[in-house]
Amino acid sequence: MTTTDGEDRIRRRPDDEEADIYDEDGNVRSDFLALVGAAIADRDTLFLRQNVARLHESEIGDLLESIQPDQRLALVRLLGEDFDMTALTEVDEAIRREIVDQMPNEQIAAAIGELDSDDAVYILEDLDKEDREEILAQLPFTERVRLRRALDYPESSAGRRMQTEFVAVPPFWTVGQTIDYMRDEEDLPYSFSQIFVIDPTFKLLGAVDLDQILRTKRQTKIEQIMRETNHPVPAEMDQEEAAQLFEQYDLLSAAVVDENGRLVGVLTIDDVVDVIHEEADEDIKRLGGVGDEELSDNVLSTARSRFLWLLINLGTAMLSASVIGLFDASIEKMIALAVLMPIVASMGGNAGTQTMTVTVRALATRDLDIYNAGRIIRREAGVGILNGVVFATIMGAIAGIWFHDYQLGGVIAAAMIINLMAAALAGILLPLLLDKVGADPAIASSVFVTTVTDCTGFFAFLGIATWWFGI
Repeated sequence: MTTTDGEDRIRRRPDDEEADIYDEDGNVRSDFLALVGAAIADRDTLFLRQNVARLHESEIGDLLESIQPDQRLALVRLLGEDFDMTALTEVDEAIRREIVDQMPNEQIAAAIGELDSDDAVYILEDLDKEDREEILAQLPFTERVRLRRALDYPESSAGRRMQTEFVAVPPFWTVGQTIDYMRDEEDLPYSFSQIFVIDPTFKLLGAVDLDQILRTKRQTKIEQIMRETNHPVPAEMDQEEAAQLFEQYDLLSAAVVDENGRLVGVLTIDDVVDVIHEEADEDIKRLGGVGDEELSDNVLSTARSRFLWLLINLGTAMLSASVIGLFDASIEKMIALAVLMPIVASMGGNAGTQTMTVTVRALATRDLDIYNAGRIIRREAGVGILNGVVFATIMGAIAGIWFHDYQLGGVIAAAMIINLMAAALAGILLPLLLDKVGADPAIASSVFVTTVTDCTGFFAFLGIATWWFGI
């Protein structure tokens, strides 16, 4: 460590020499950001190598997201070979593209060669095809073939997420041969928990856990202790489905096989955790109609990603307005209707959103399917009726006291029951219908559910009032 002013403020962890860069809220500390910013401005590579290069990849990722955009590339350049490219897998796509696009292909190729294949693919898939091919051409033949094979699989598939470094042995080897192989072979994964068993064509036969290897005598053959591989993952399988396998069967790793059952890679729990986080984040964003937006995106790209669904919302709002227009004469004669009708629509919208959120998440996690859909629909309908009666009673009494007209209270109470029932049904049936026809319910449900509750609420309230009061 150097002894520049303020560096003593960087607290030490009790178990190593790395700086604790986080404050009590889990954010990167402002004084550390100031020190890094000053070091970048002064081109103080010694400070950066001693205080930044030694950080964990996730900490460097947090640092890159916290510093100013013009400092990011400068930091990467100043660190040079000491910059851990794995950190780019910890930042959002916009920042990763921003940094990688400004790096020489030679530097990327040199860094890619030091990464695990899954991390290398994560970075390469964001590059233009021309740059990607130039970088791949600079890699050793075996590594180039592995990465190209992974990149050939569909985006968001298990094949894209898998690690192509694994340990595989034939079934006739003994435990002793396997242990000696692992001790002598230098080109092994950095960490692994399973040894896979394959035939001469690389077809997957089974697997052996490392703890089983350690507990077995050296002369025992692998085929005697191997077990069938727990739920091998097809390389073409969607990464979200693969993550559900890990969740359901409590897997730490799983073999990835091609269409012929040949072993092509391994999917590990650390990558699956990232997948679960990404998919949950994606669902939340889509429910709000913001697409793949990132916090680091600029104004133009953010506005563009939100434009389509705002436009659709405008169209549905005009549809709701047209329903109100059908009863303009009634509203003119009874101003209280204009005051109360937003309450009916708003309550329906909130109730529909609650049901829709639960439904979309249940569809995403495969907790809702054809076998239990009927029961869930009946449950949500019951919830809609129950809440409708409760809030109809409350709002009917309030409206009657407010406008000194208990008939008006009865009208809004009836409309409230109708709309909350419609909201509950729309909140579950529309996502189910969209999922059935192959559309993503997380993207489209919100707009349609809101439209149903608005139109139903306005039509029920204004229609009942017009009929009851004869206006």
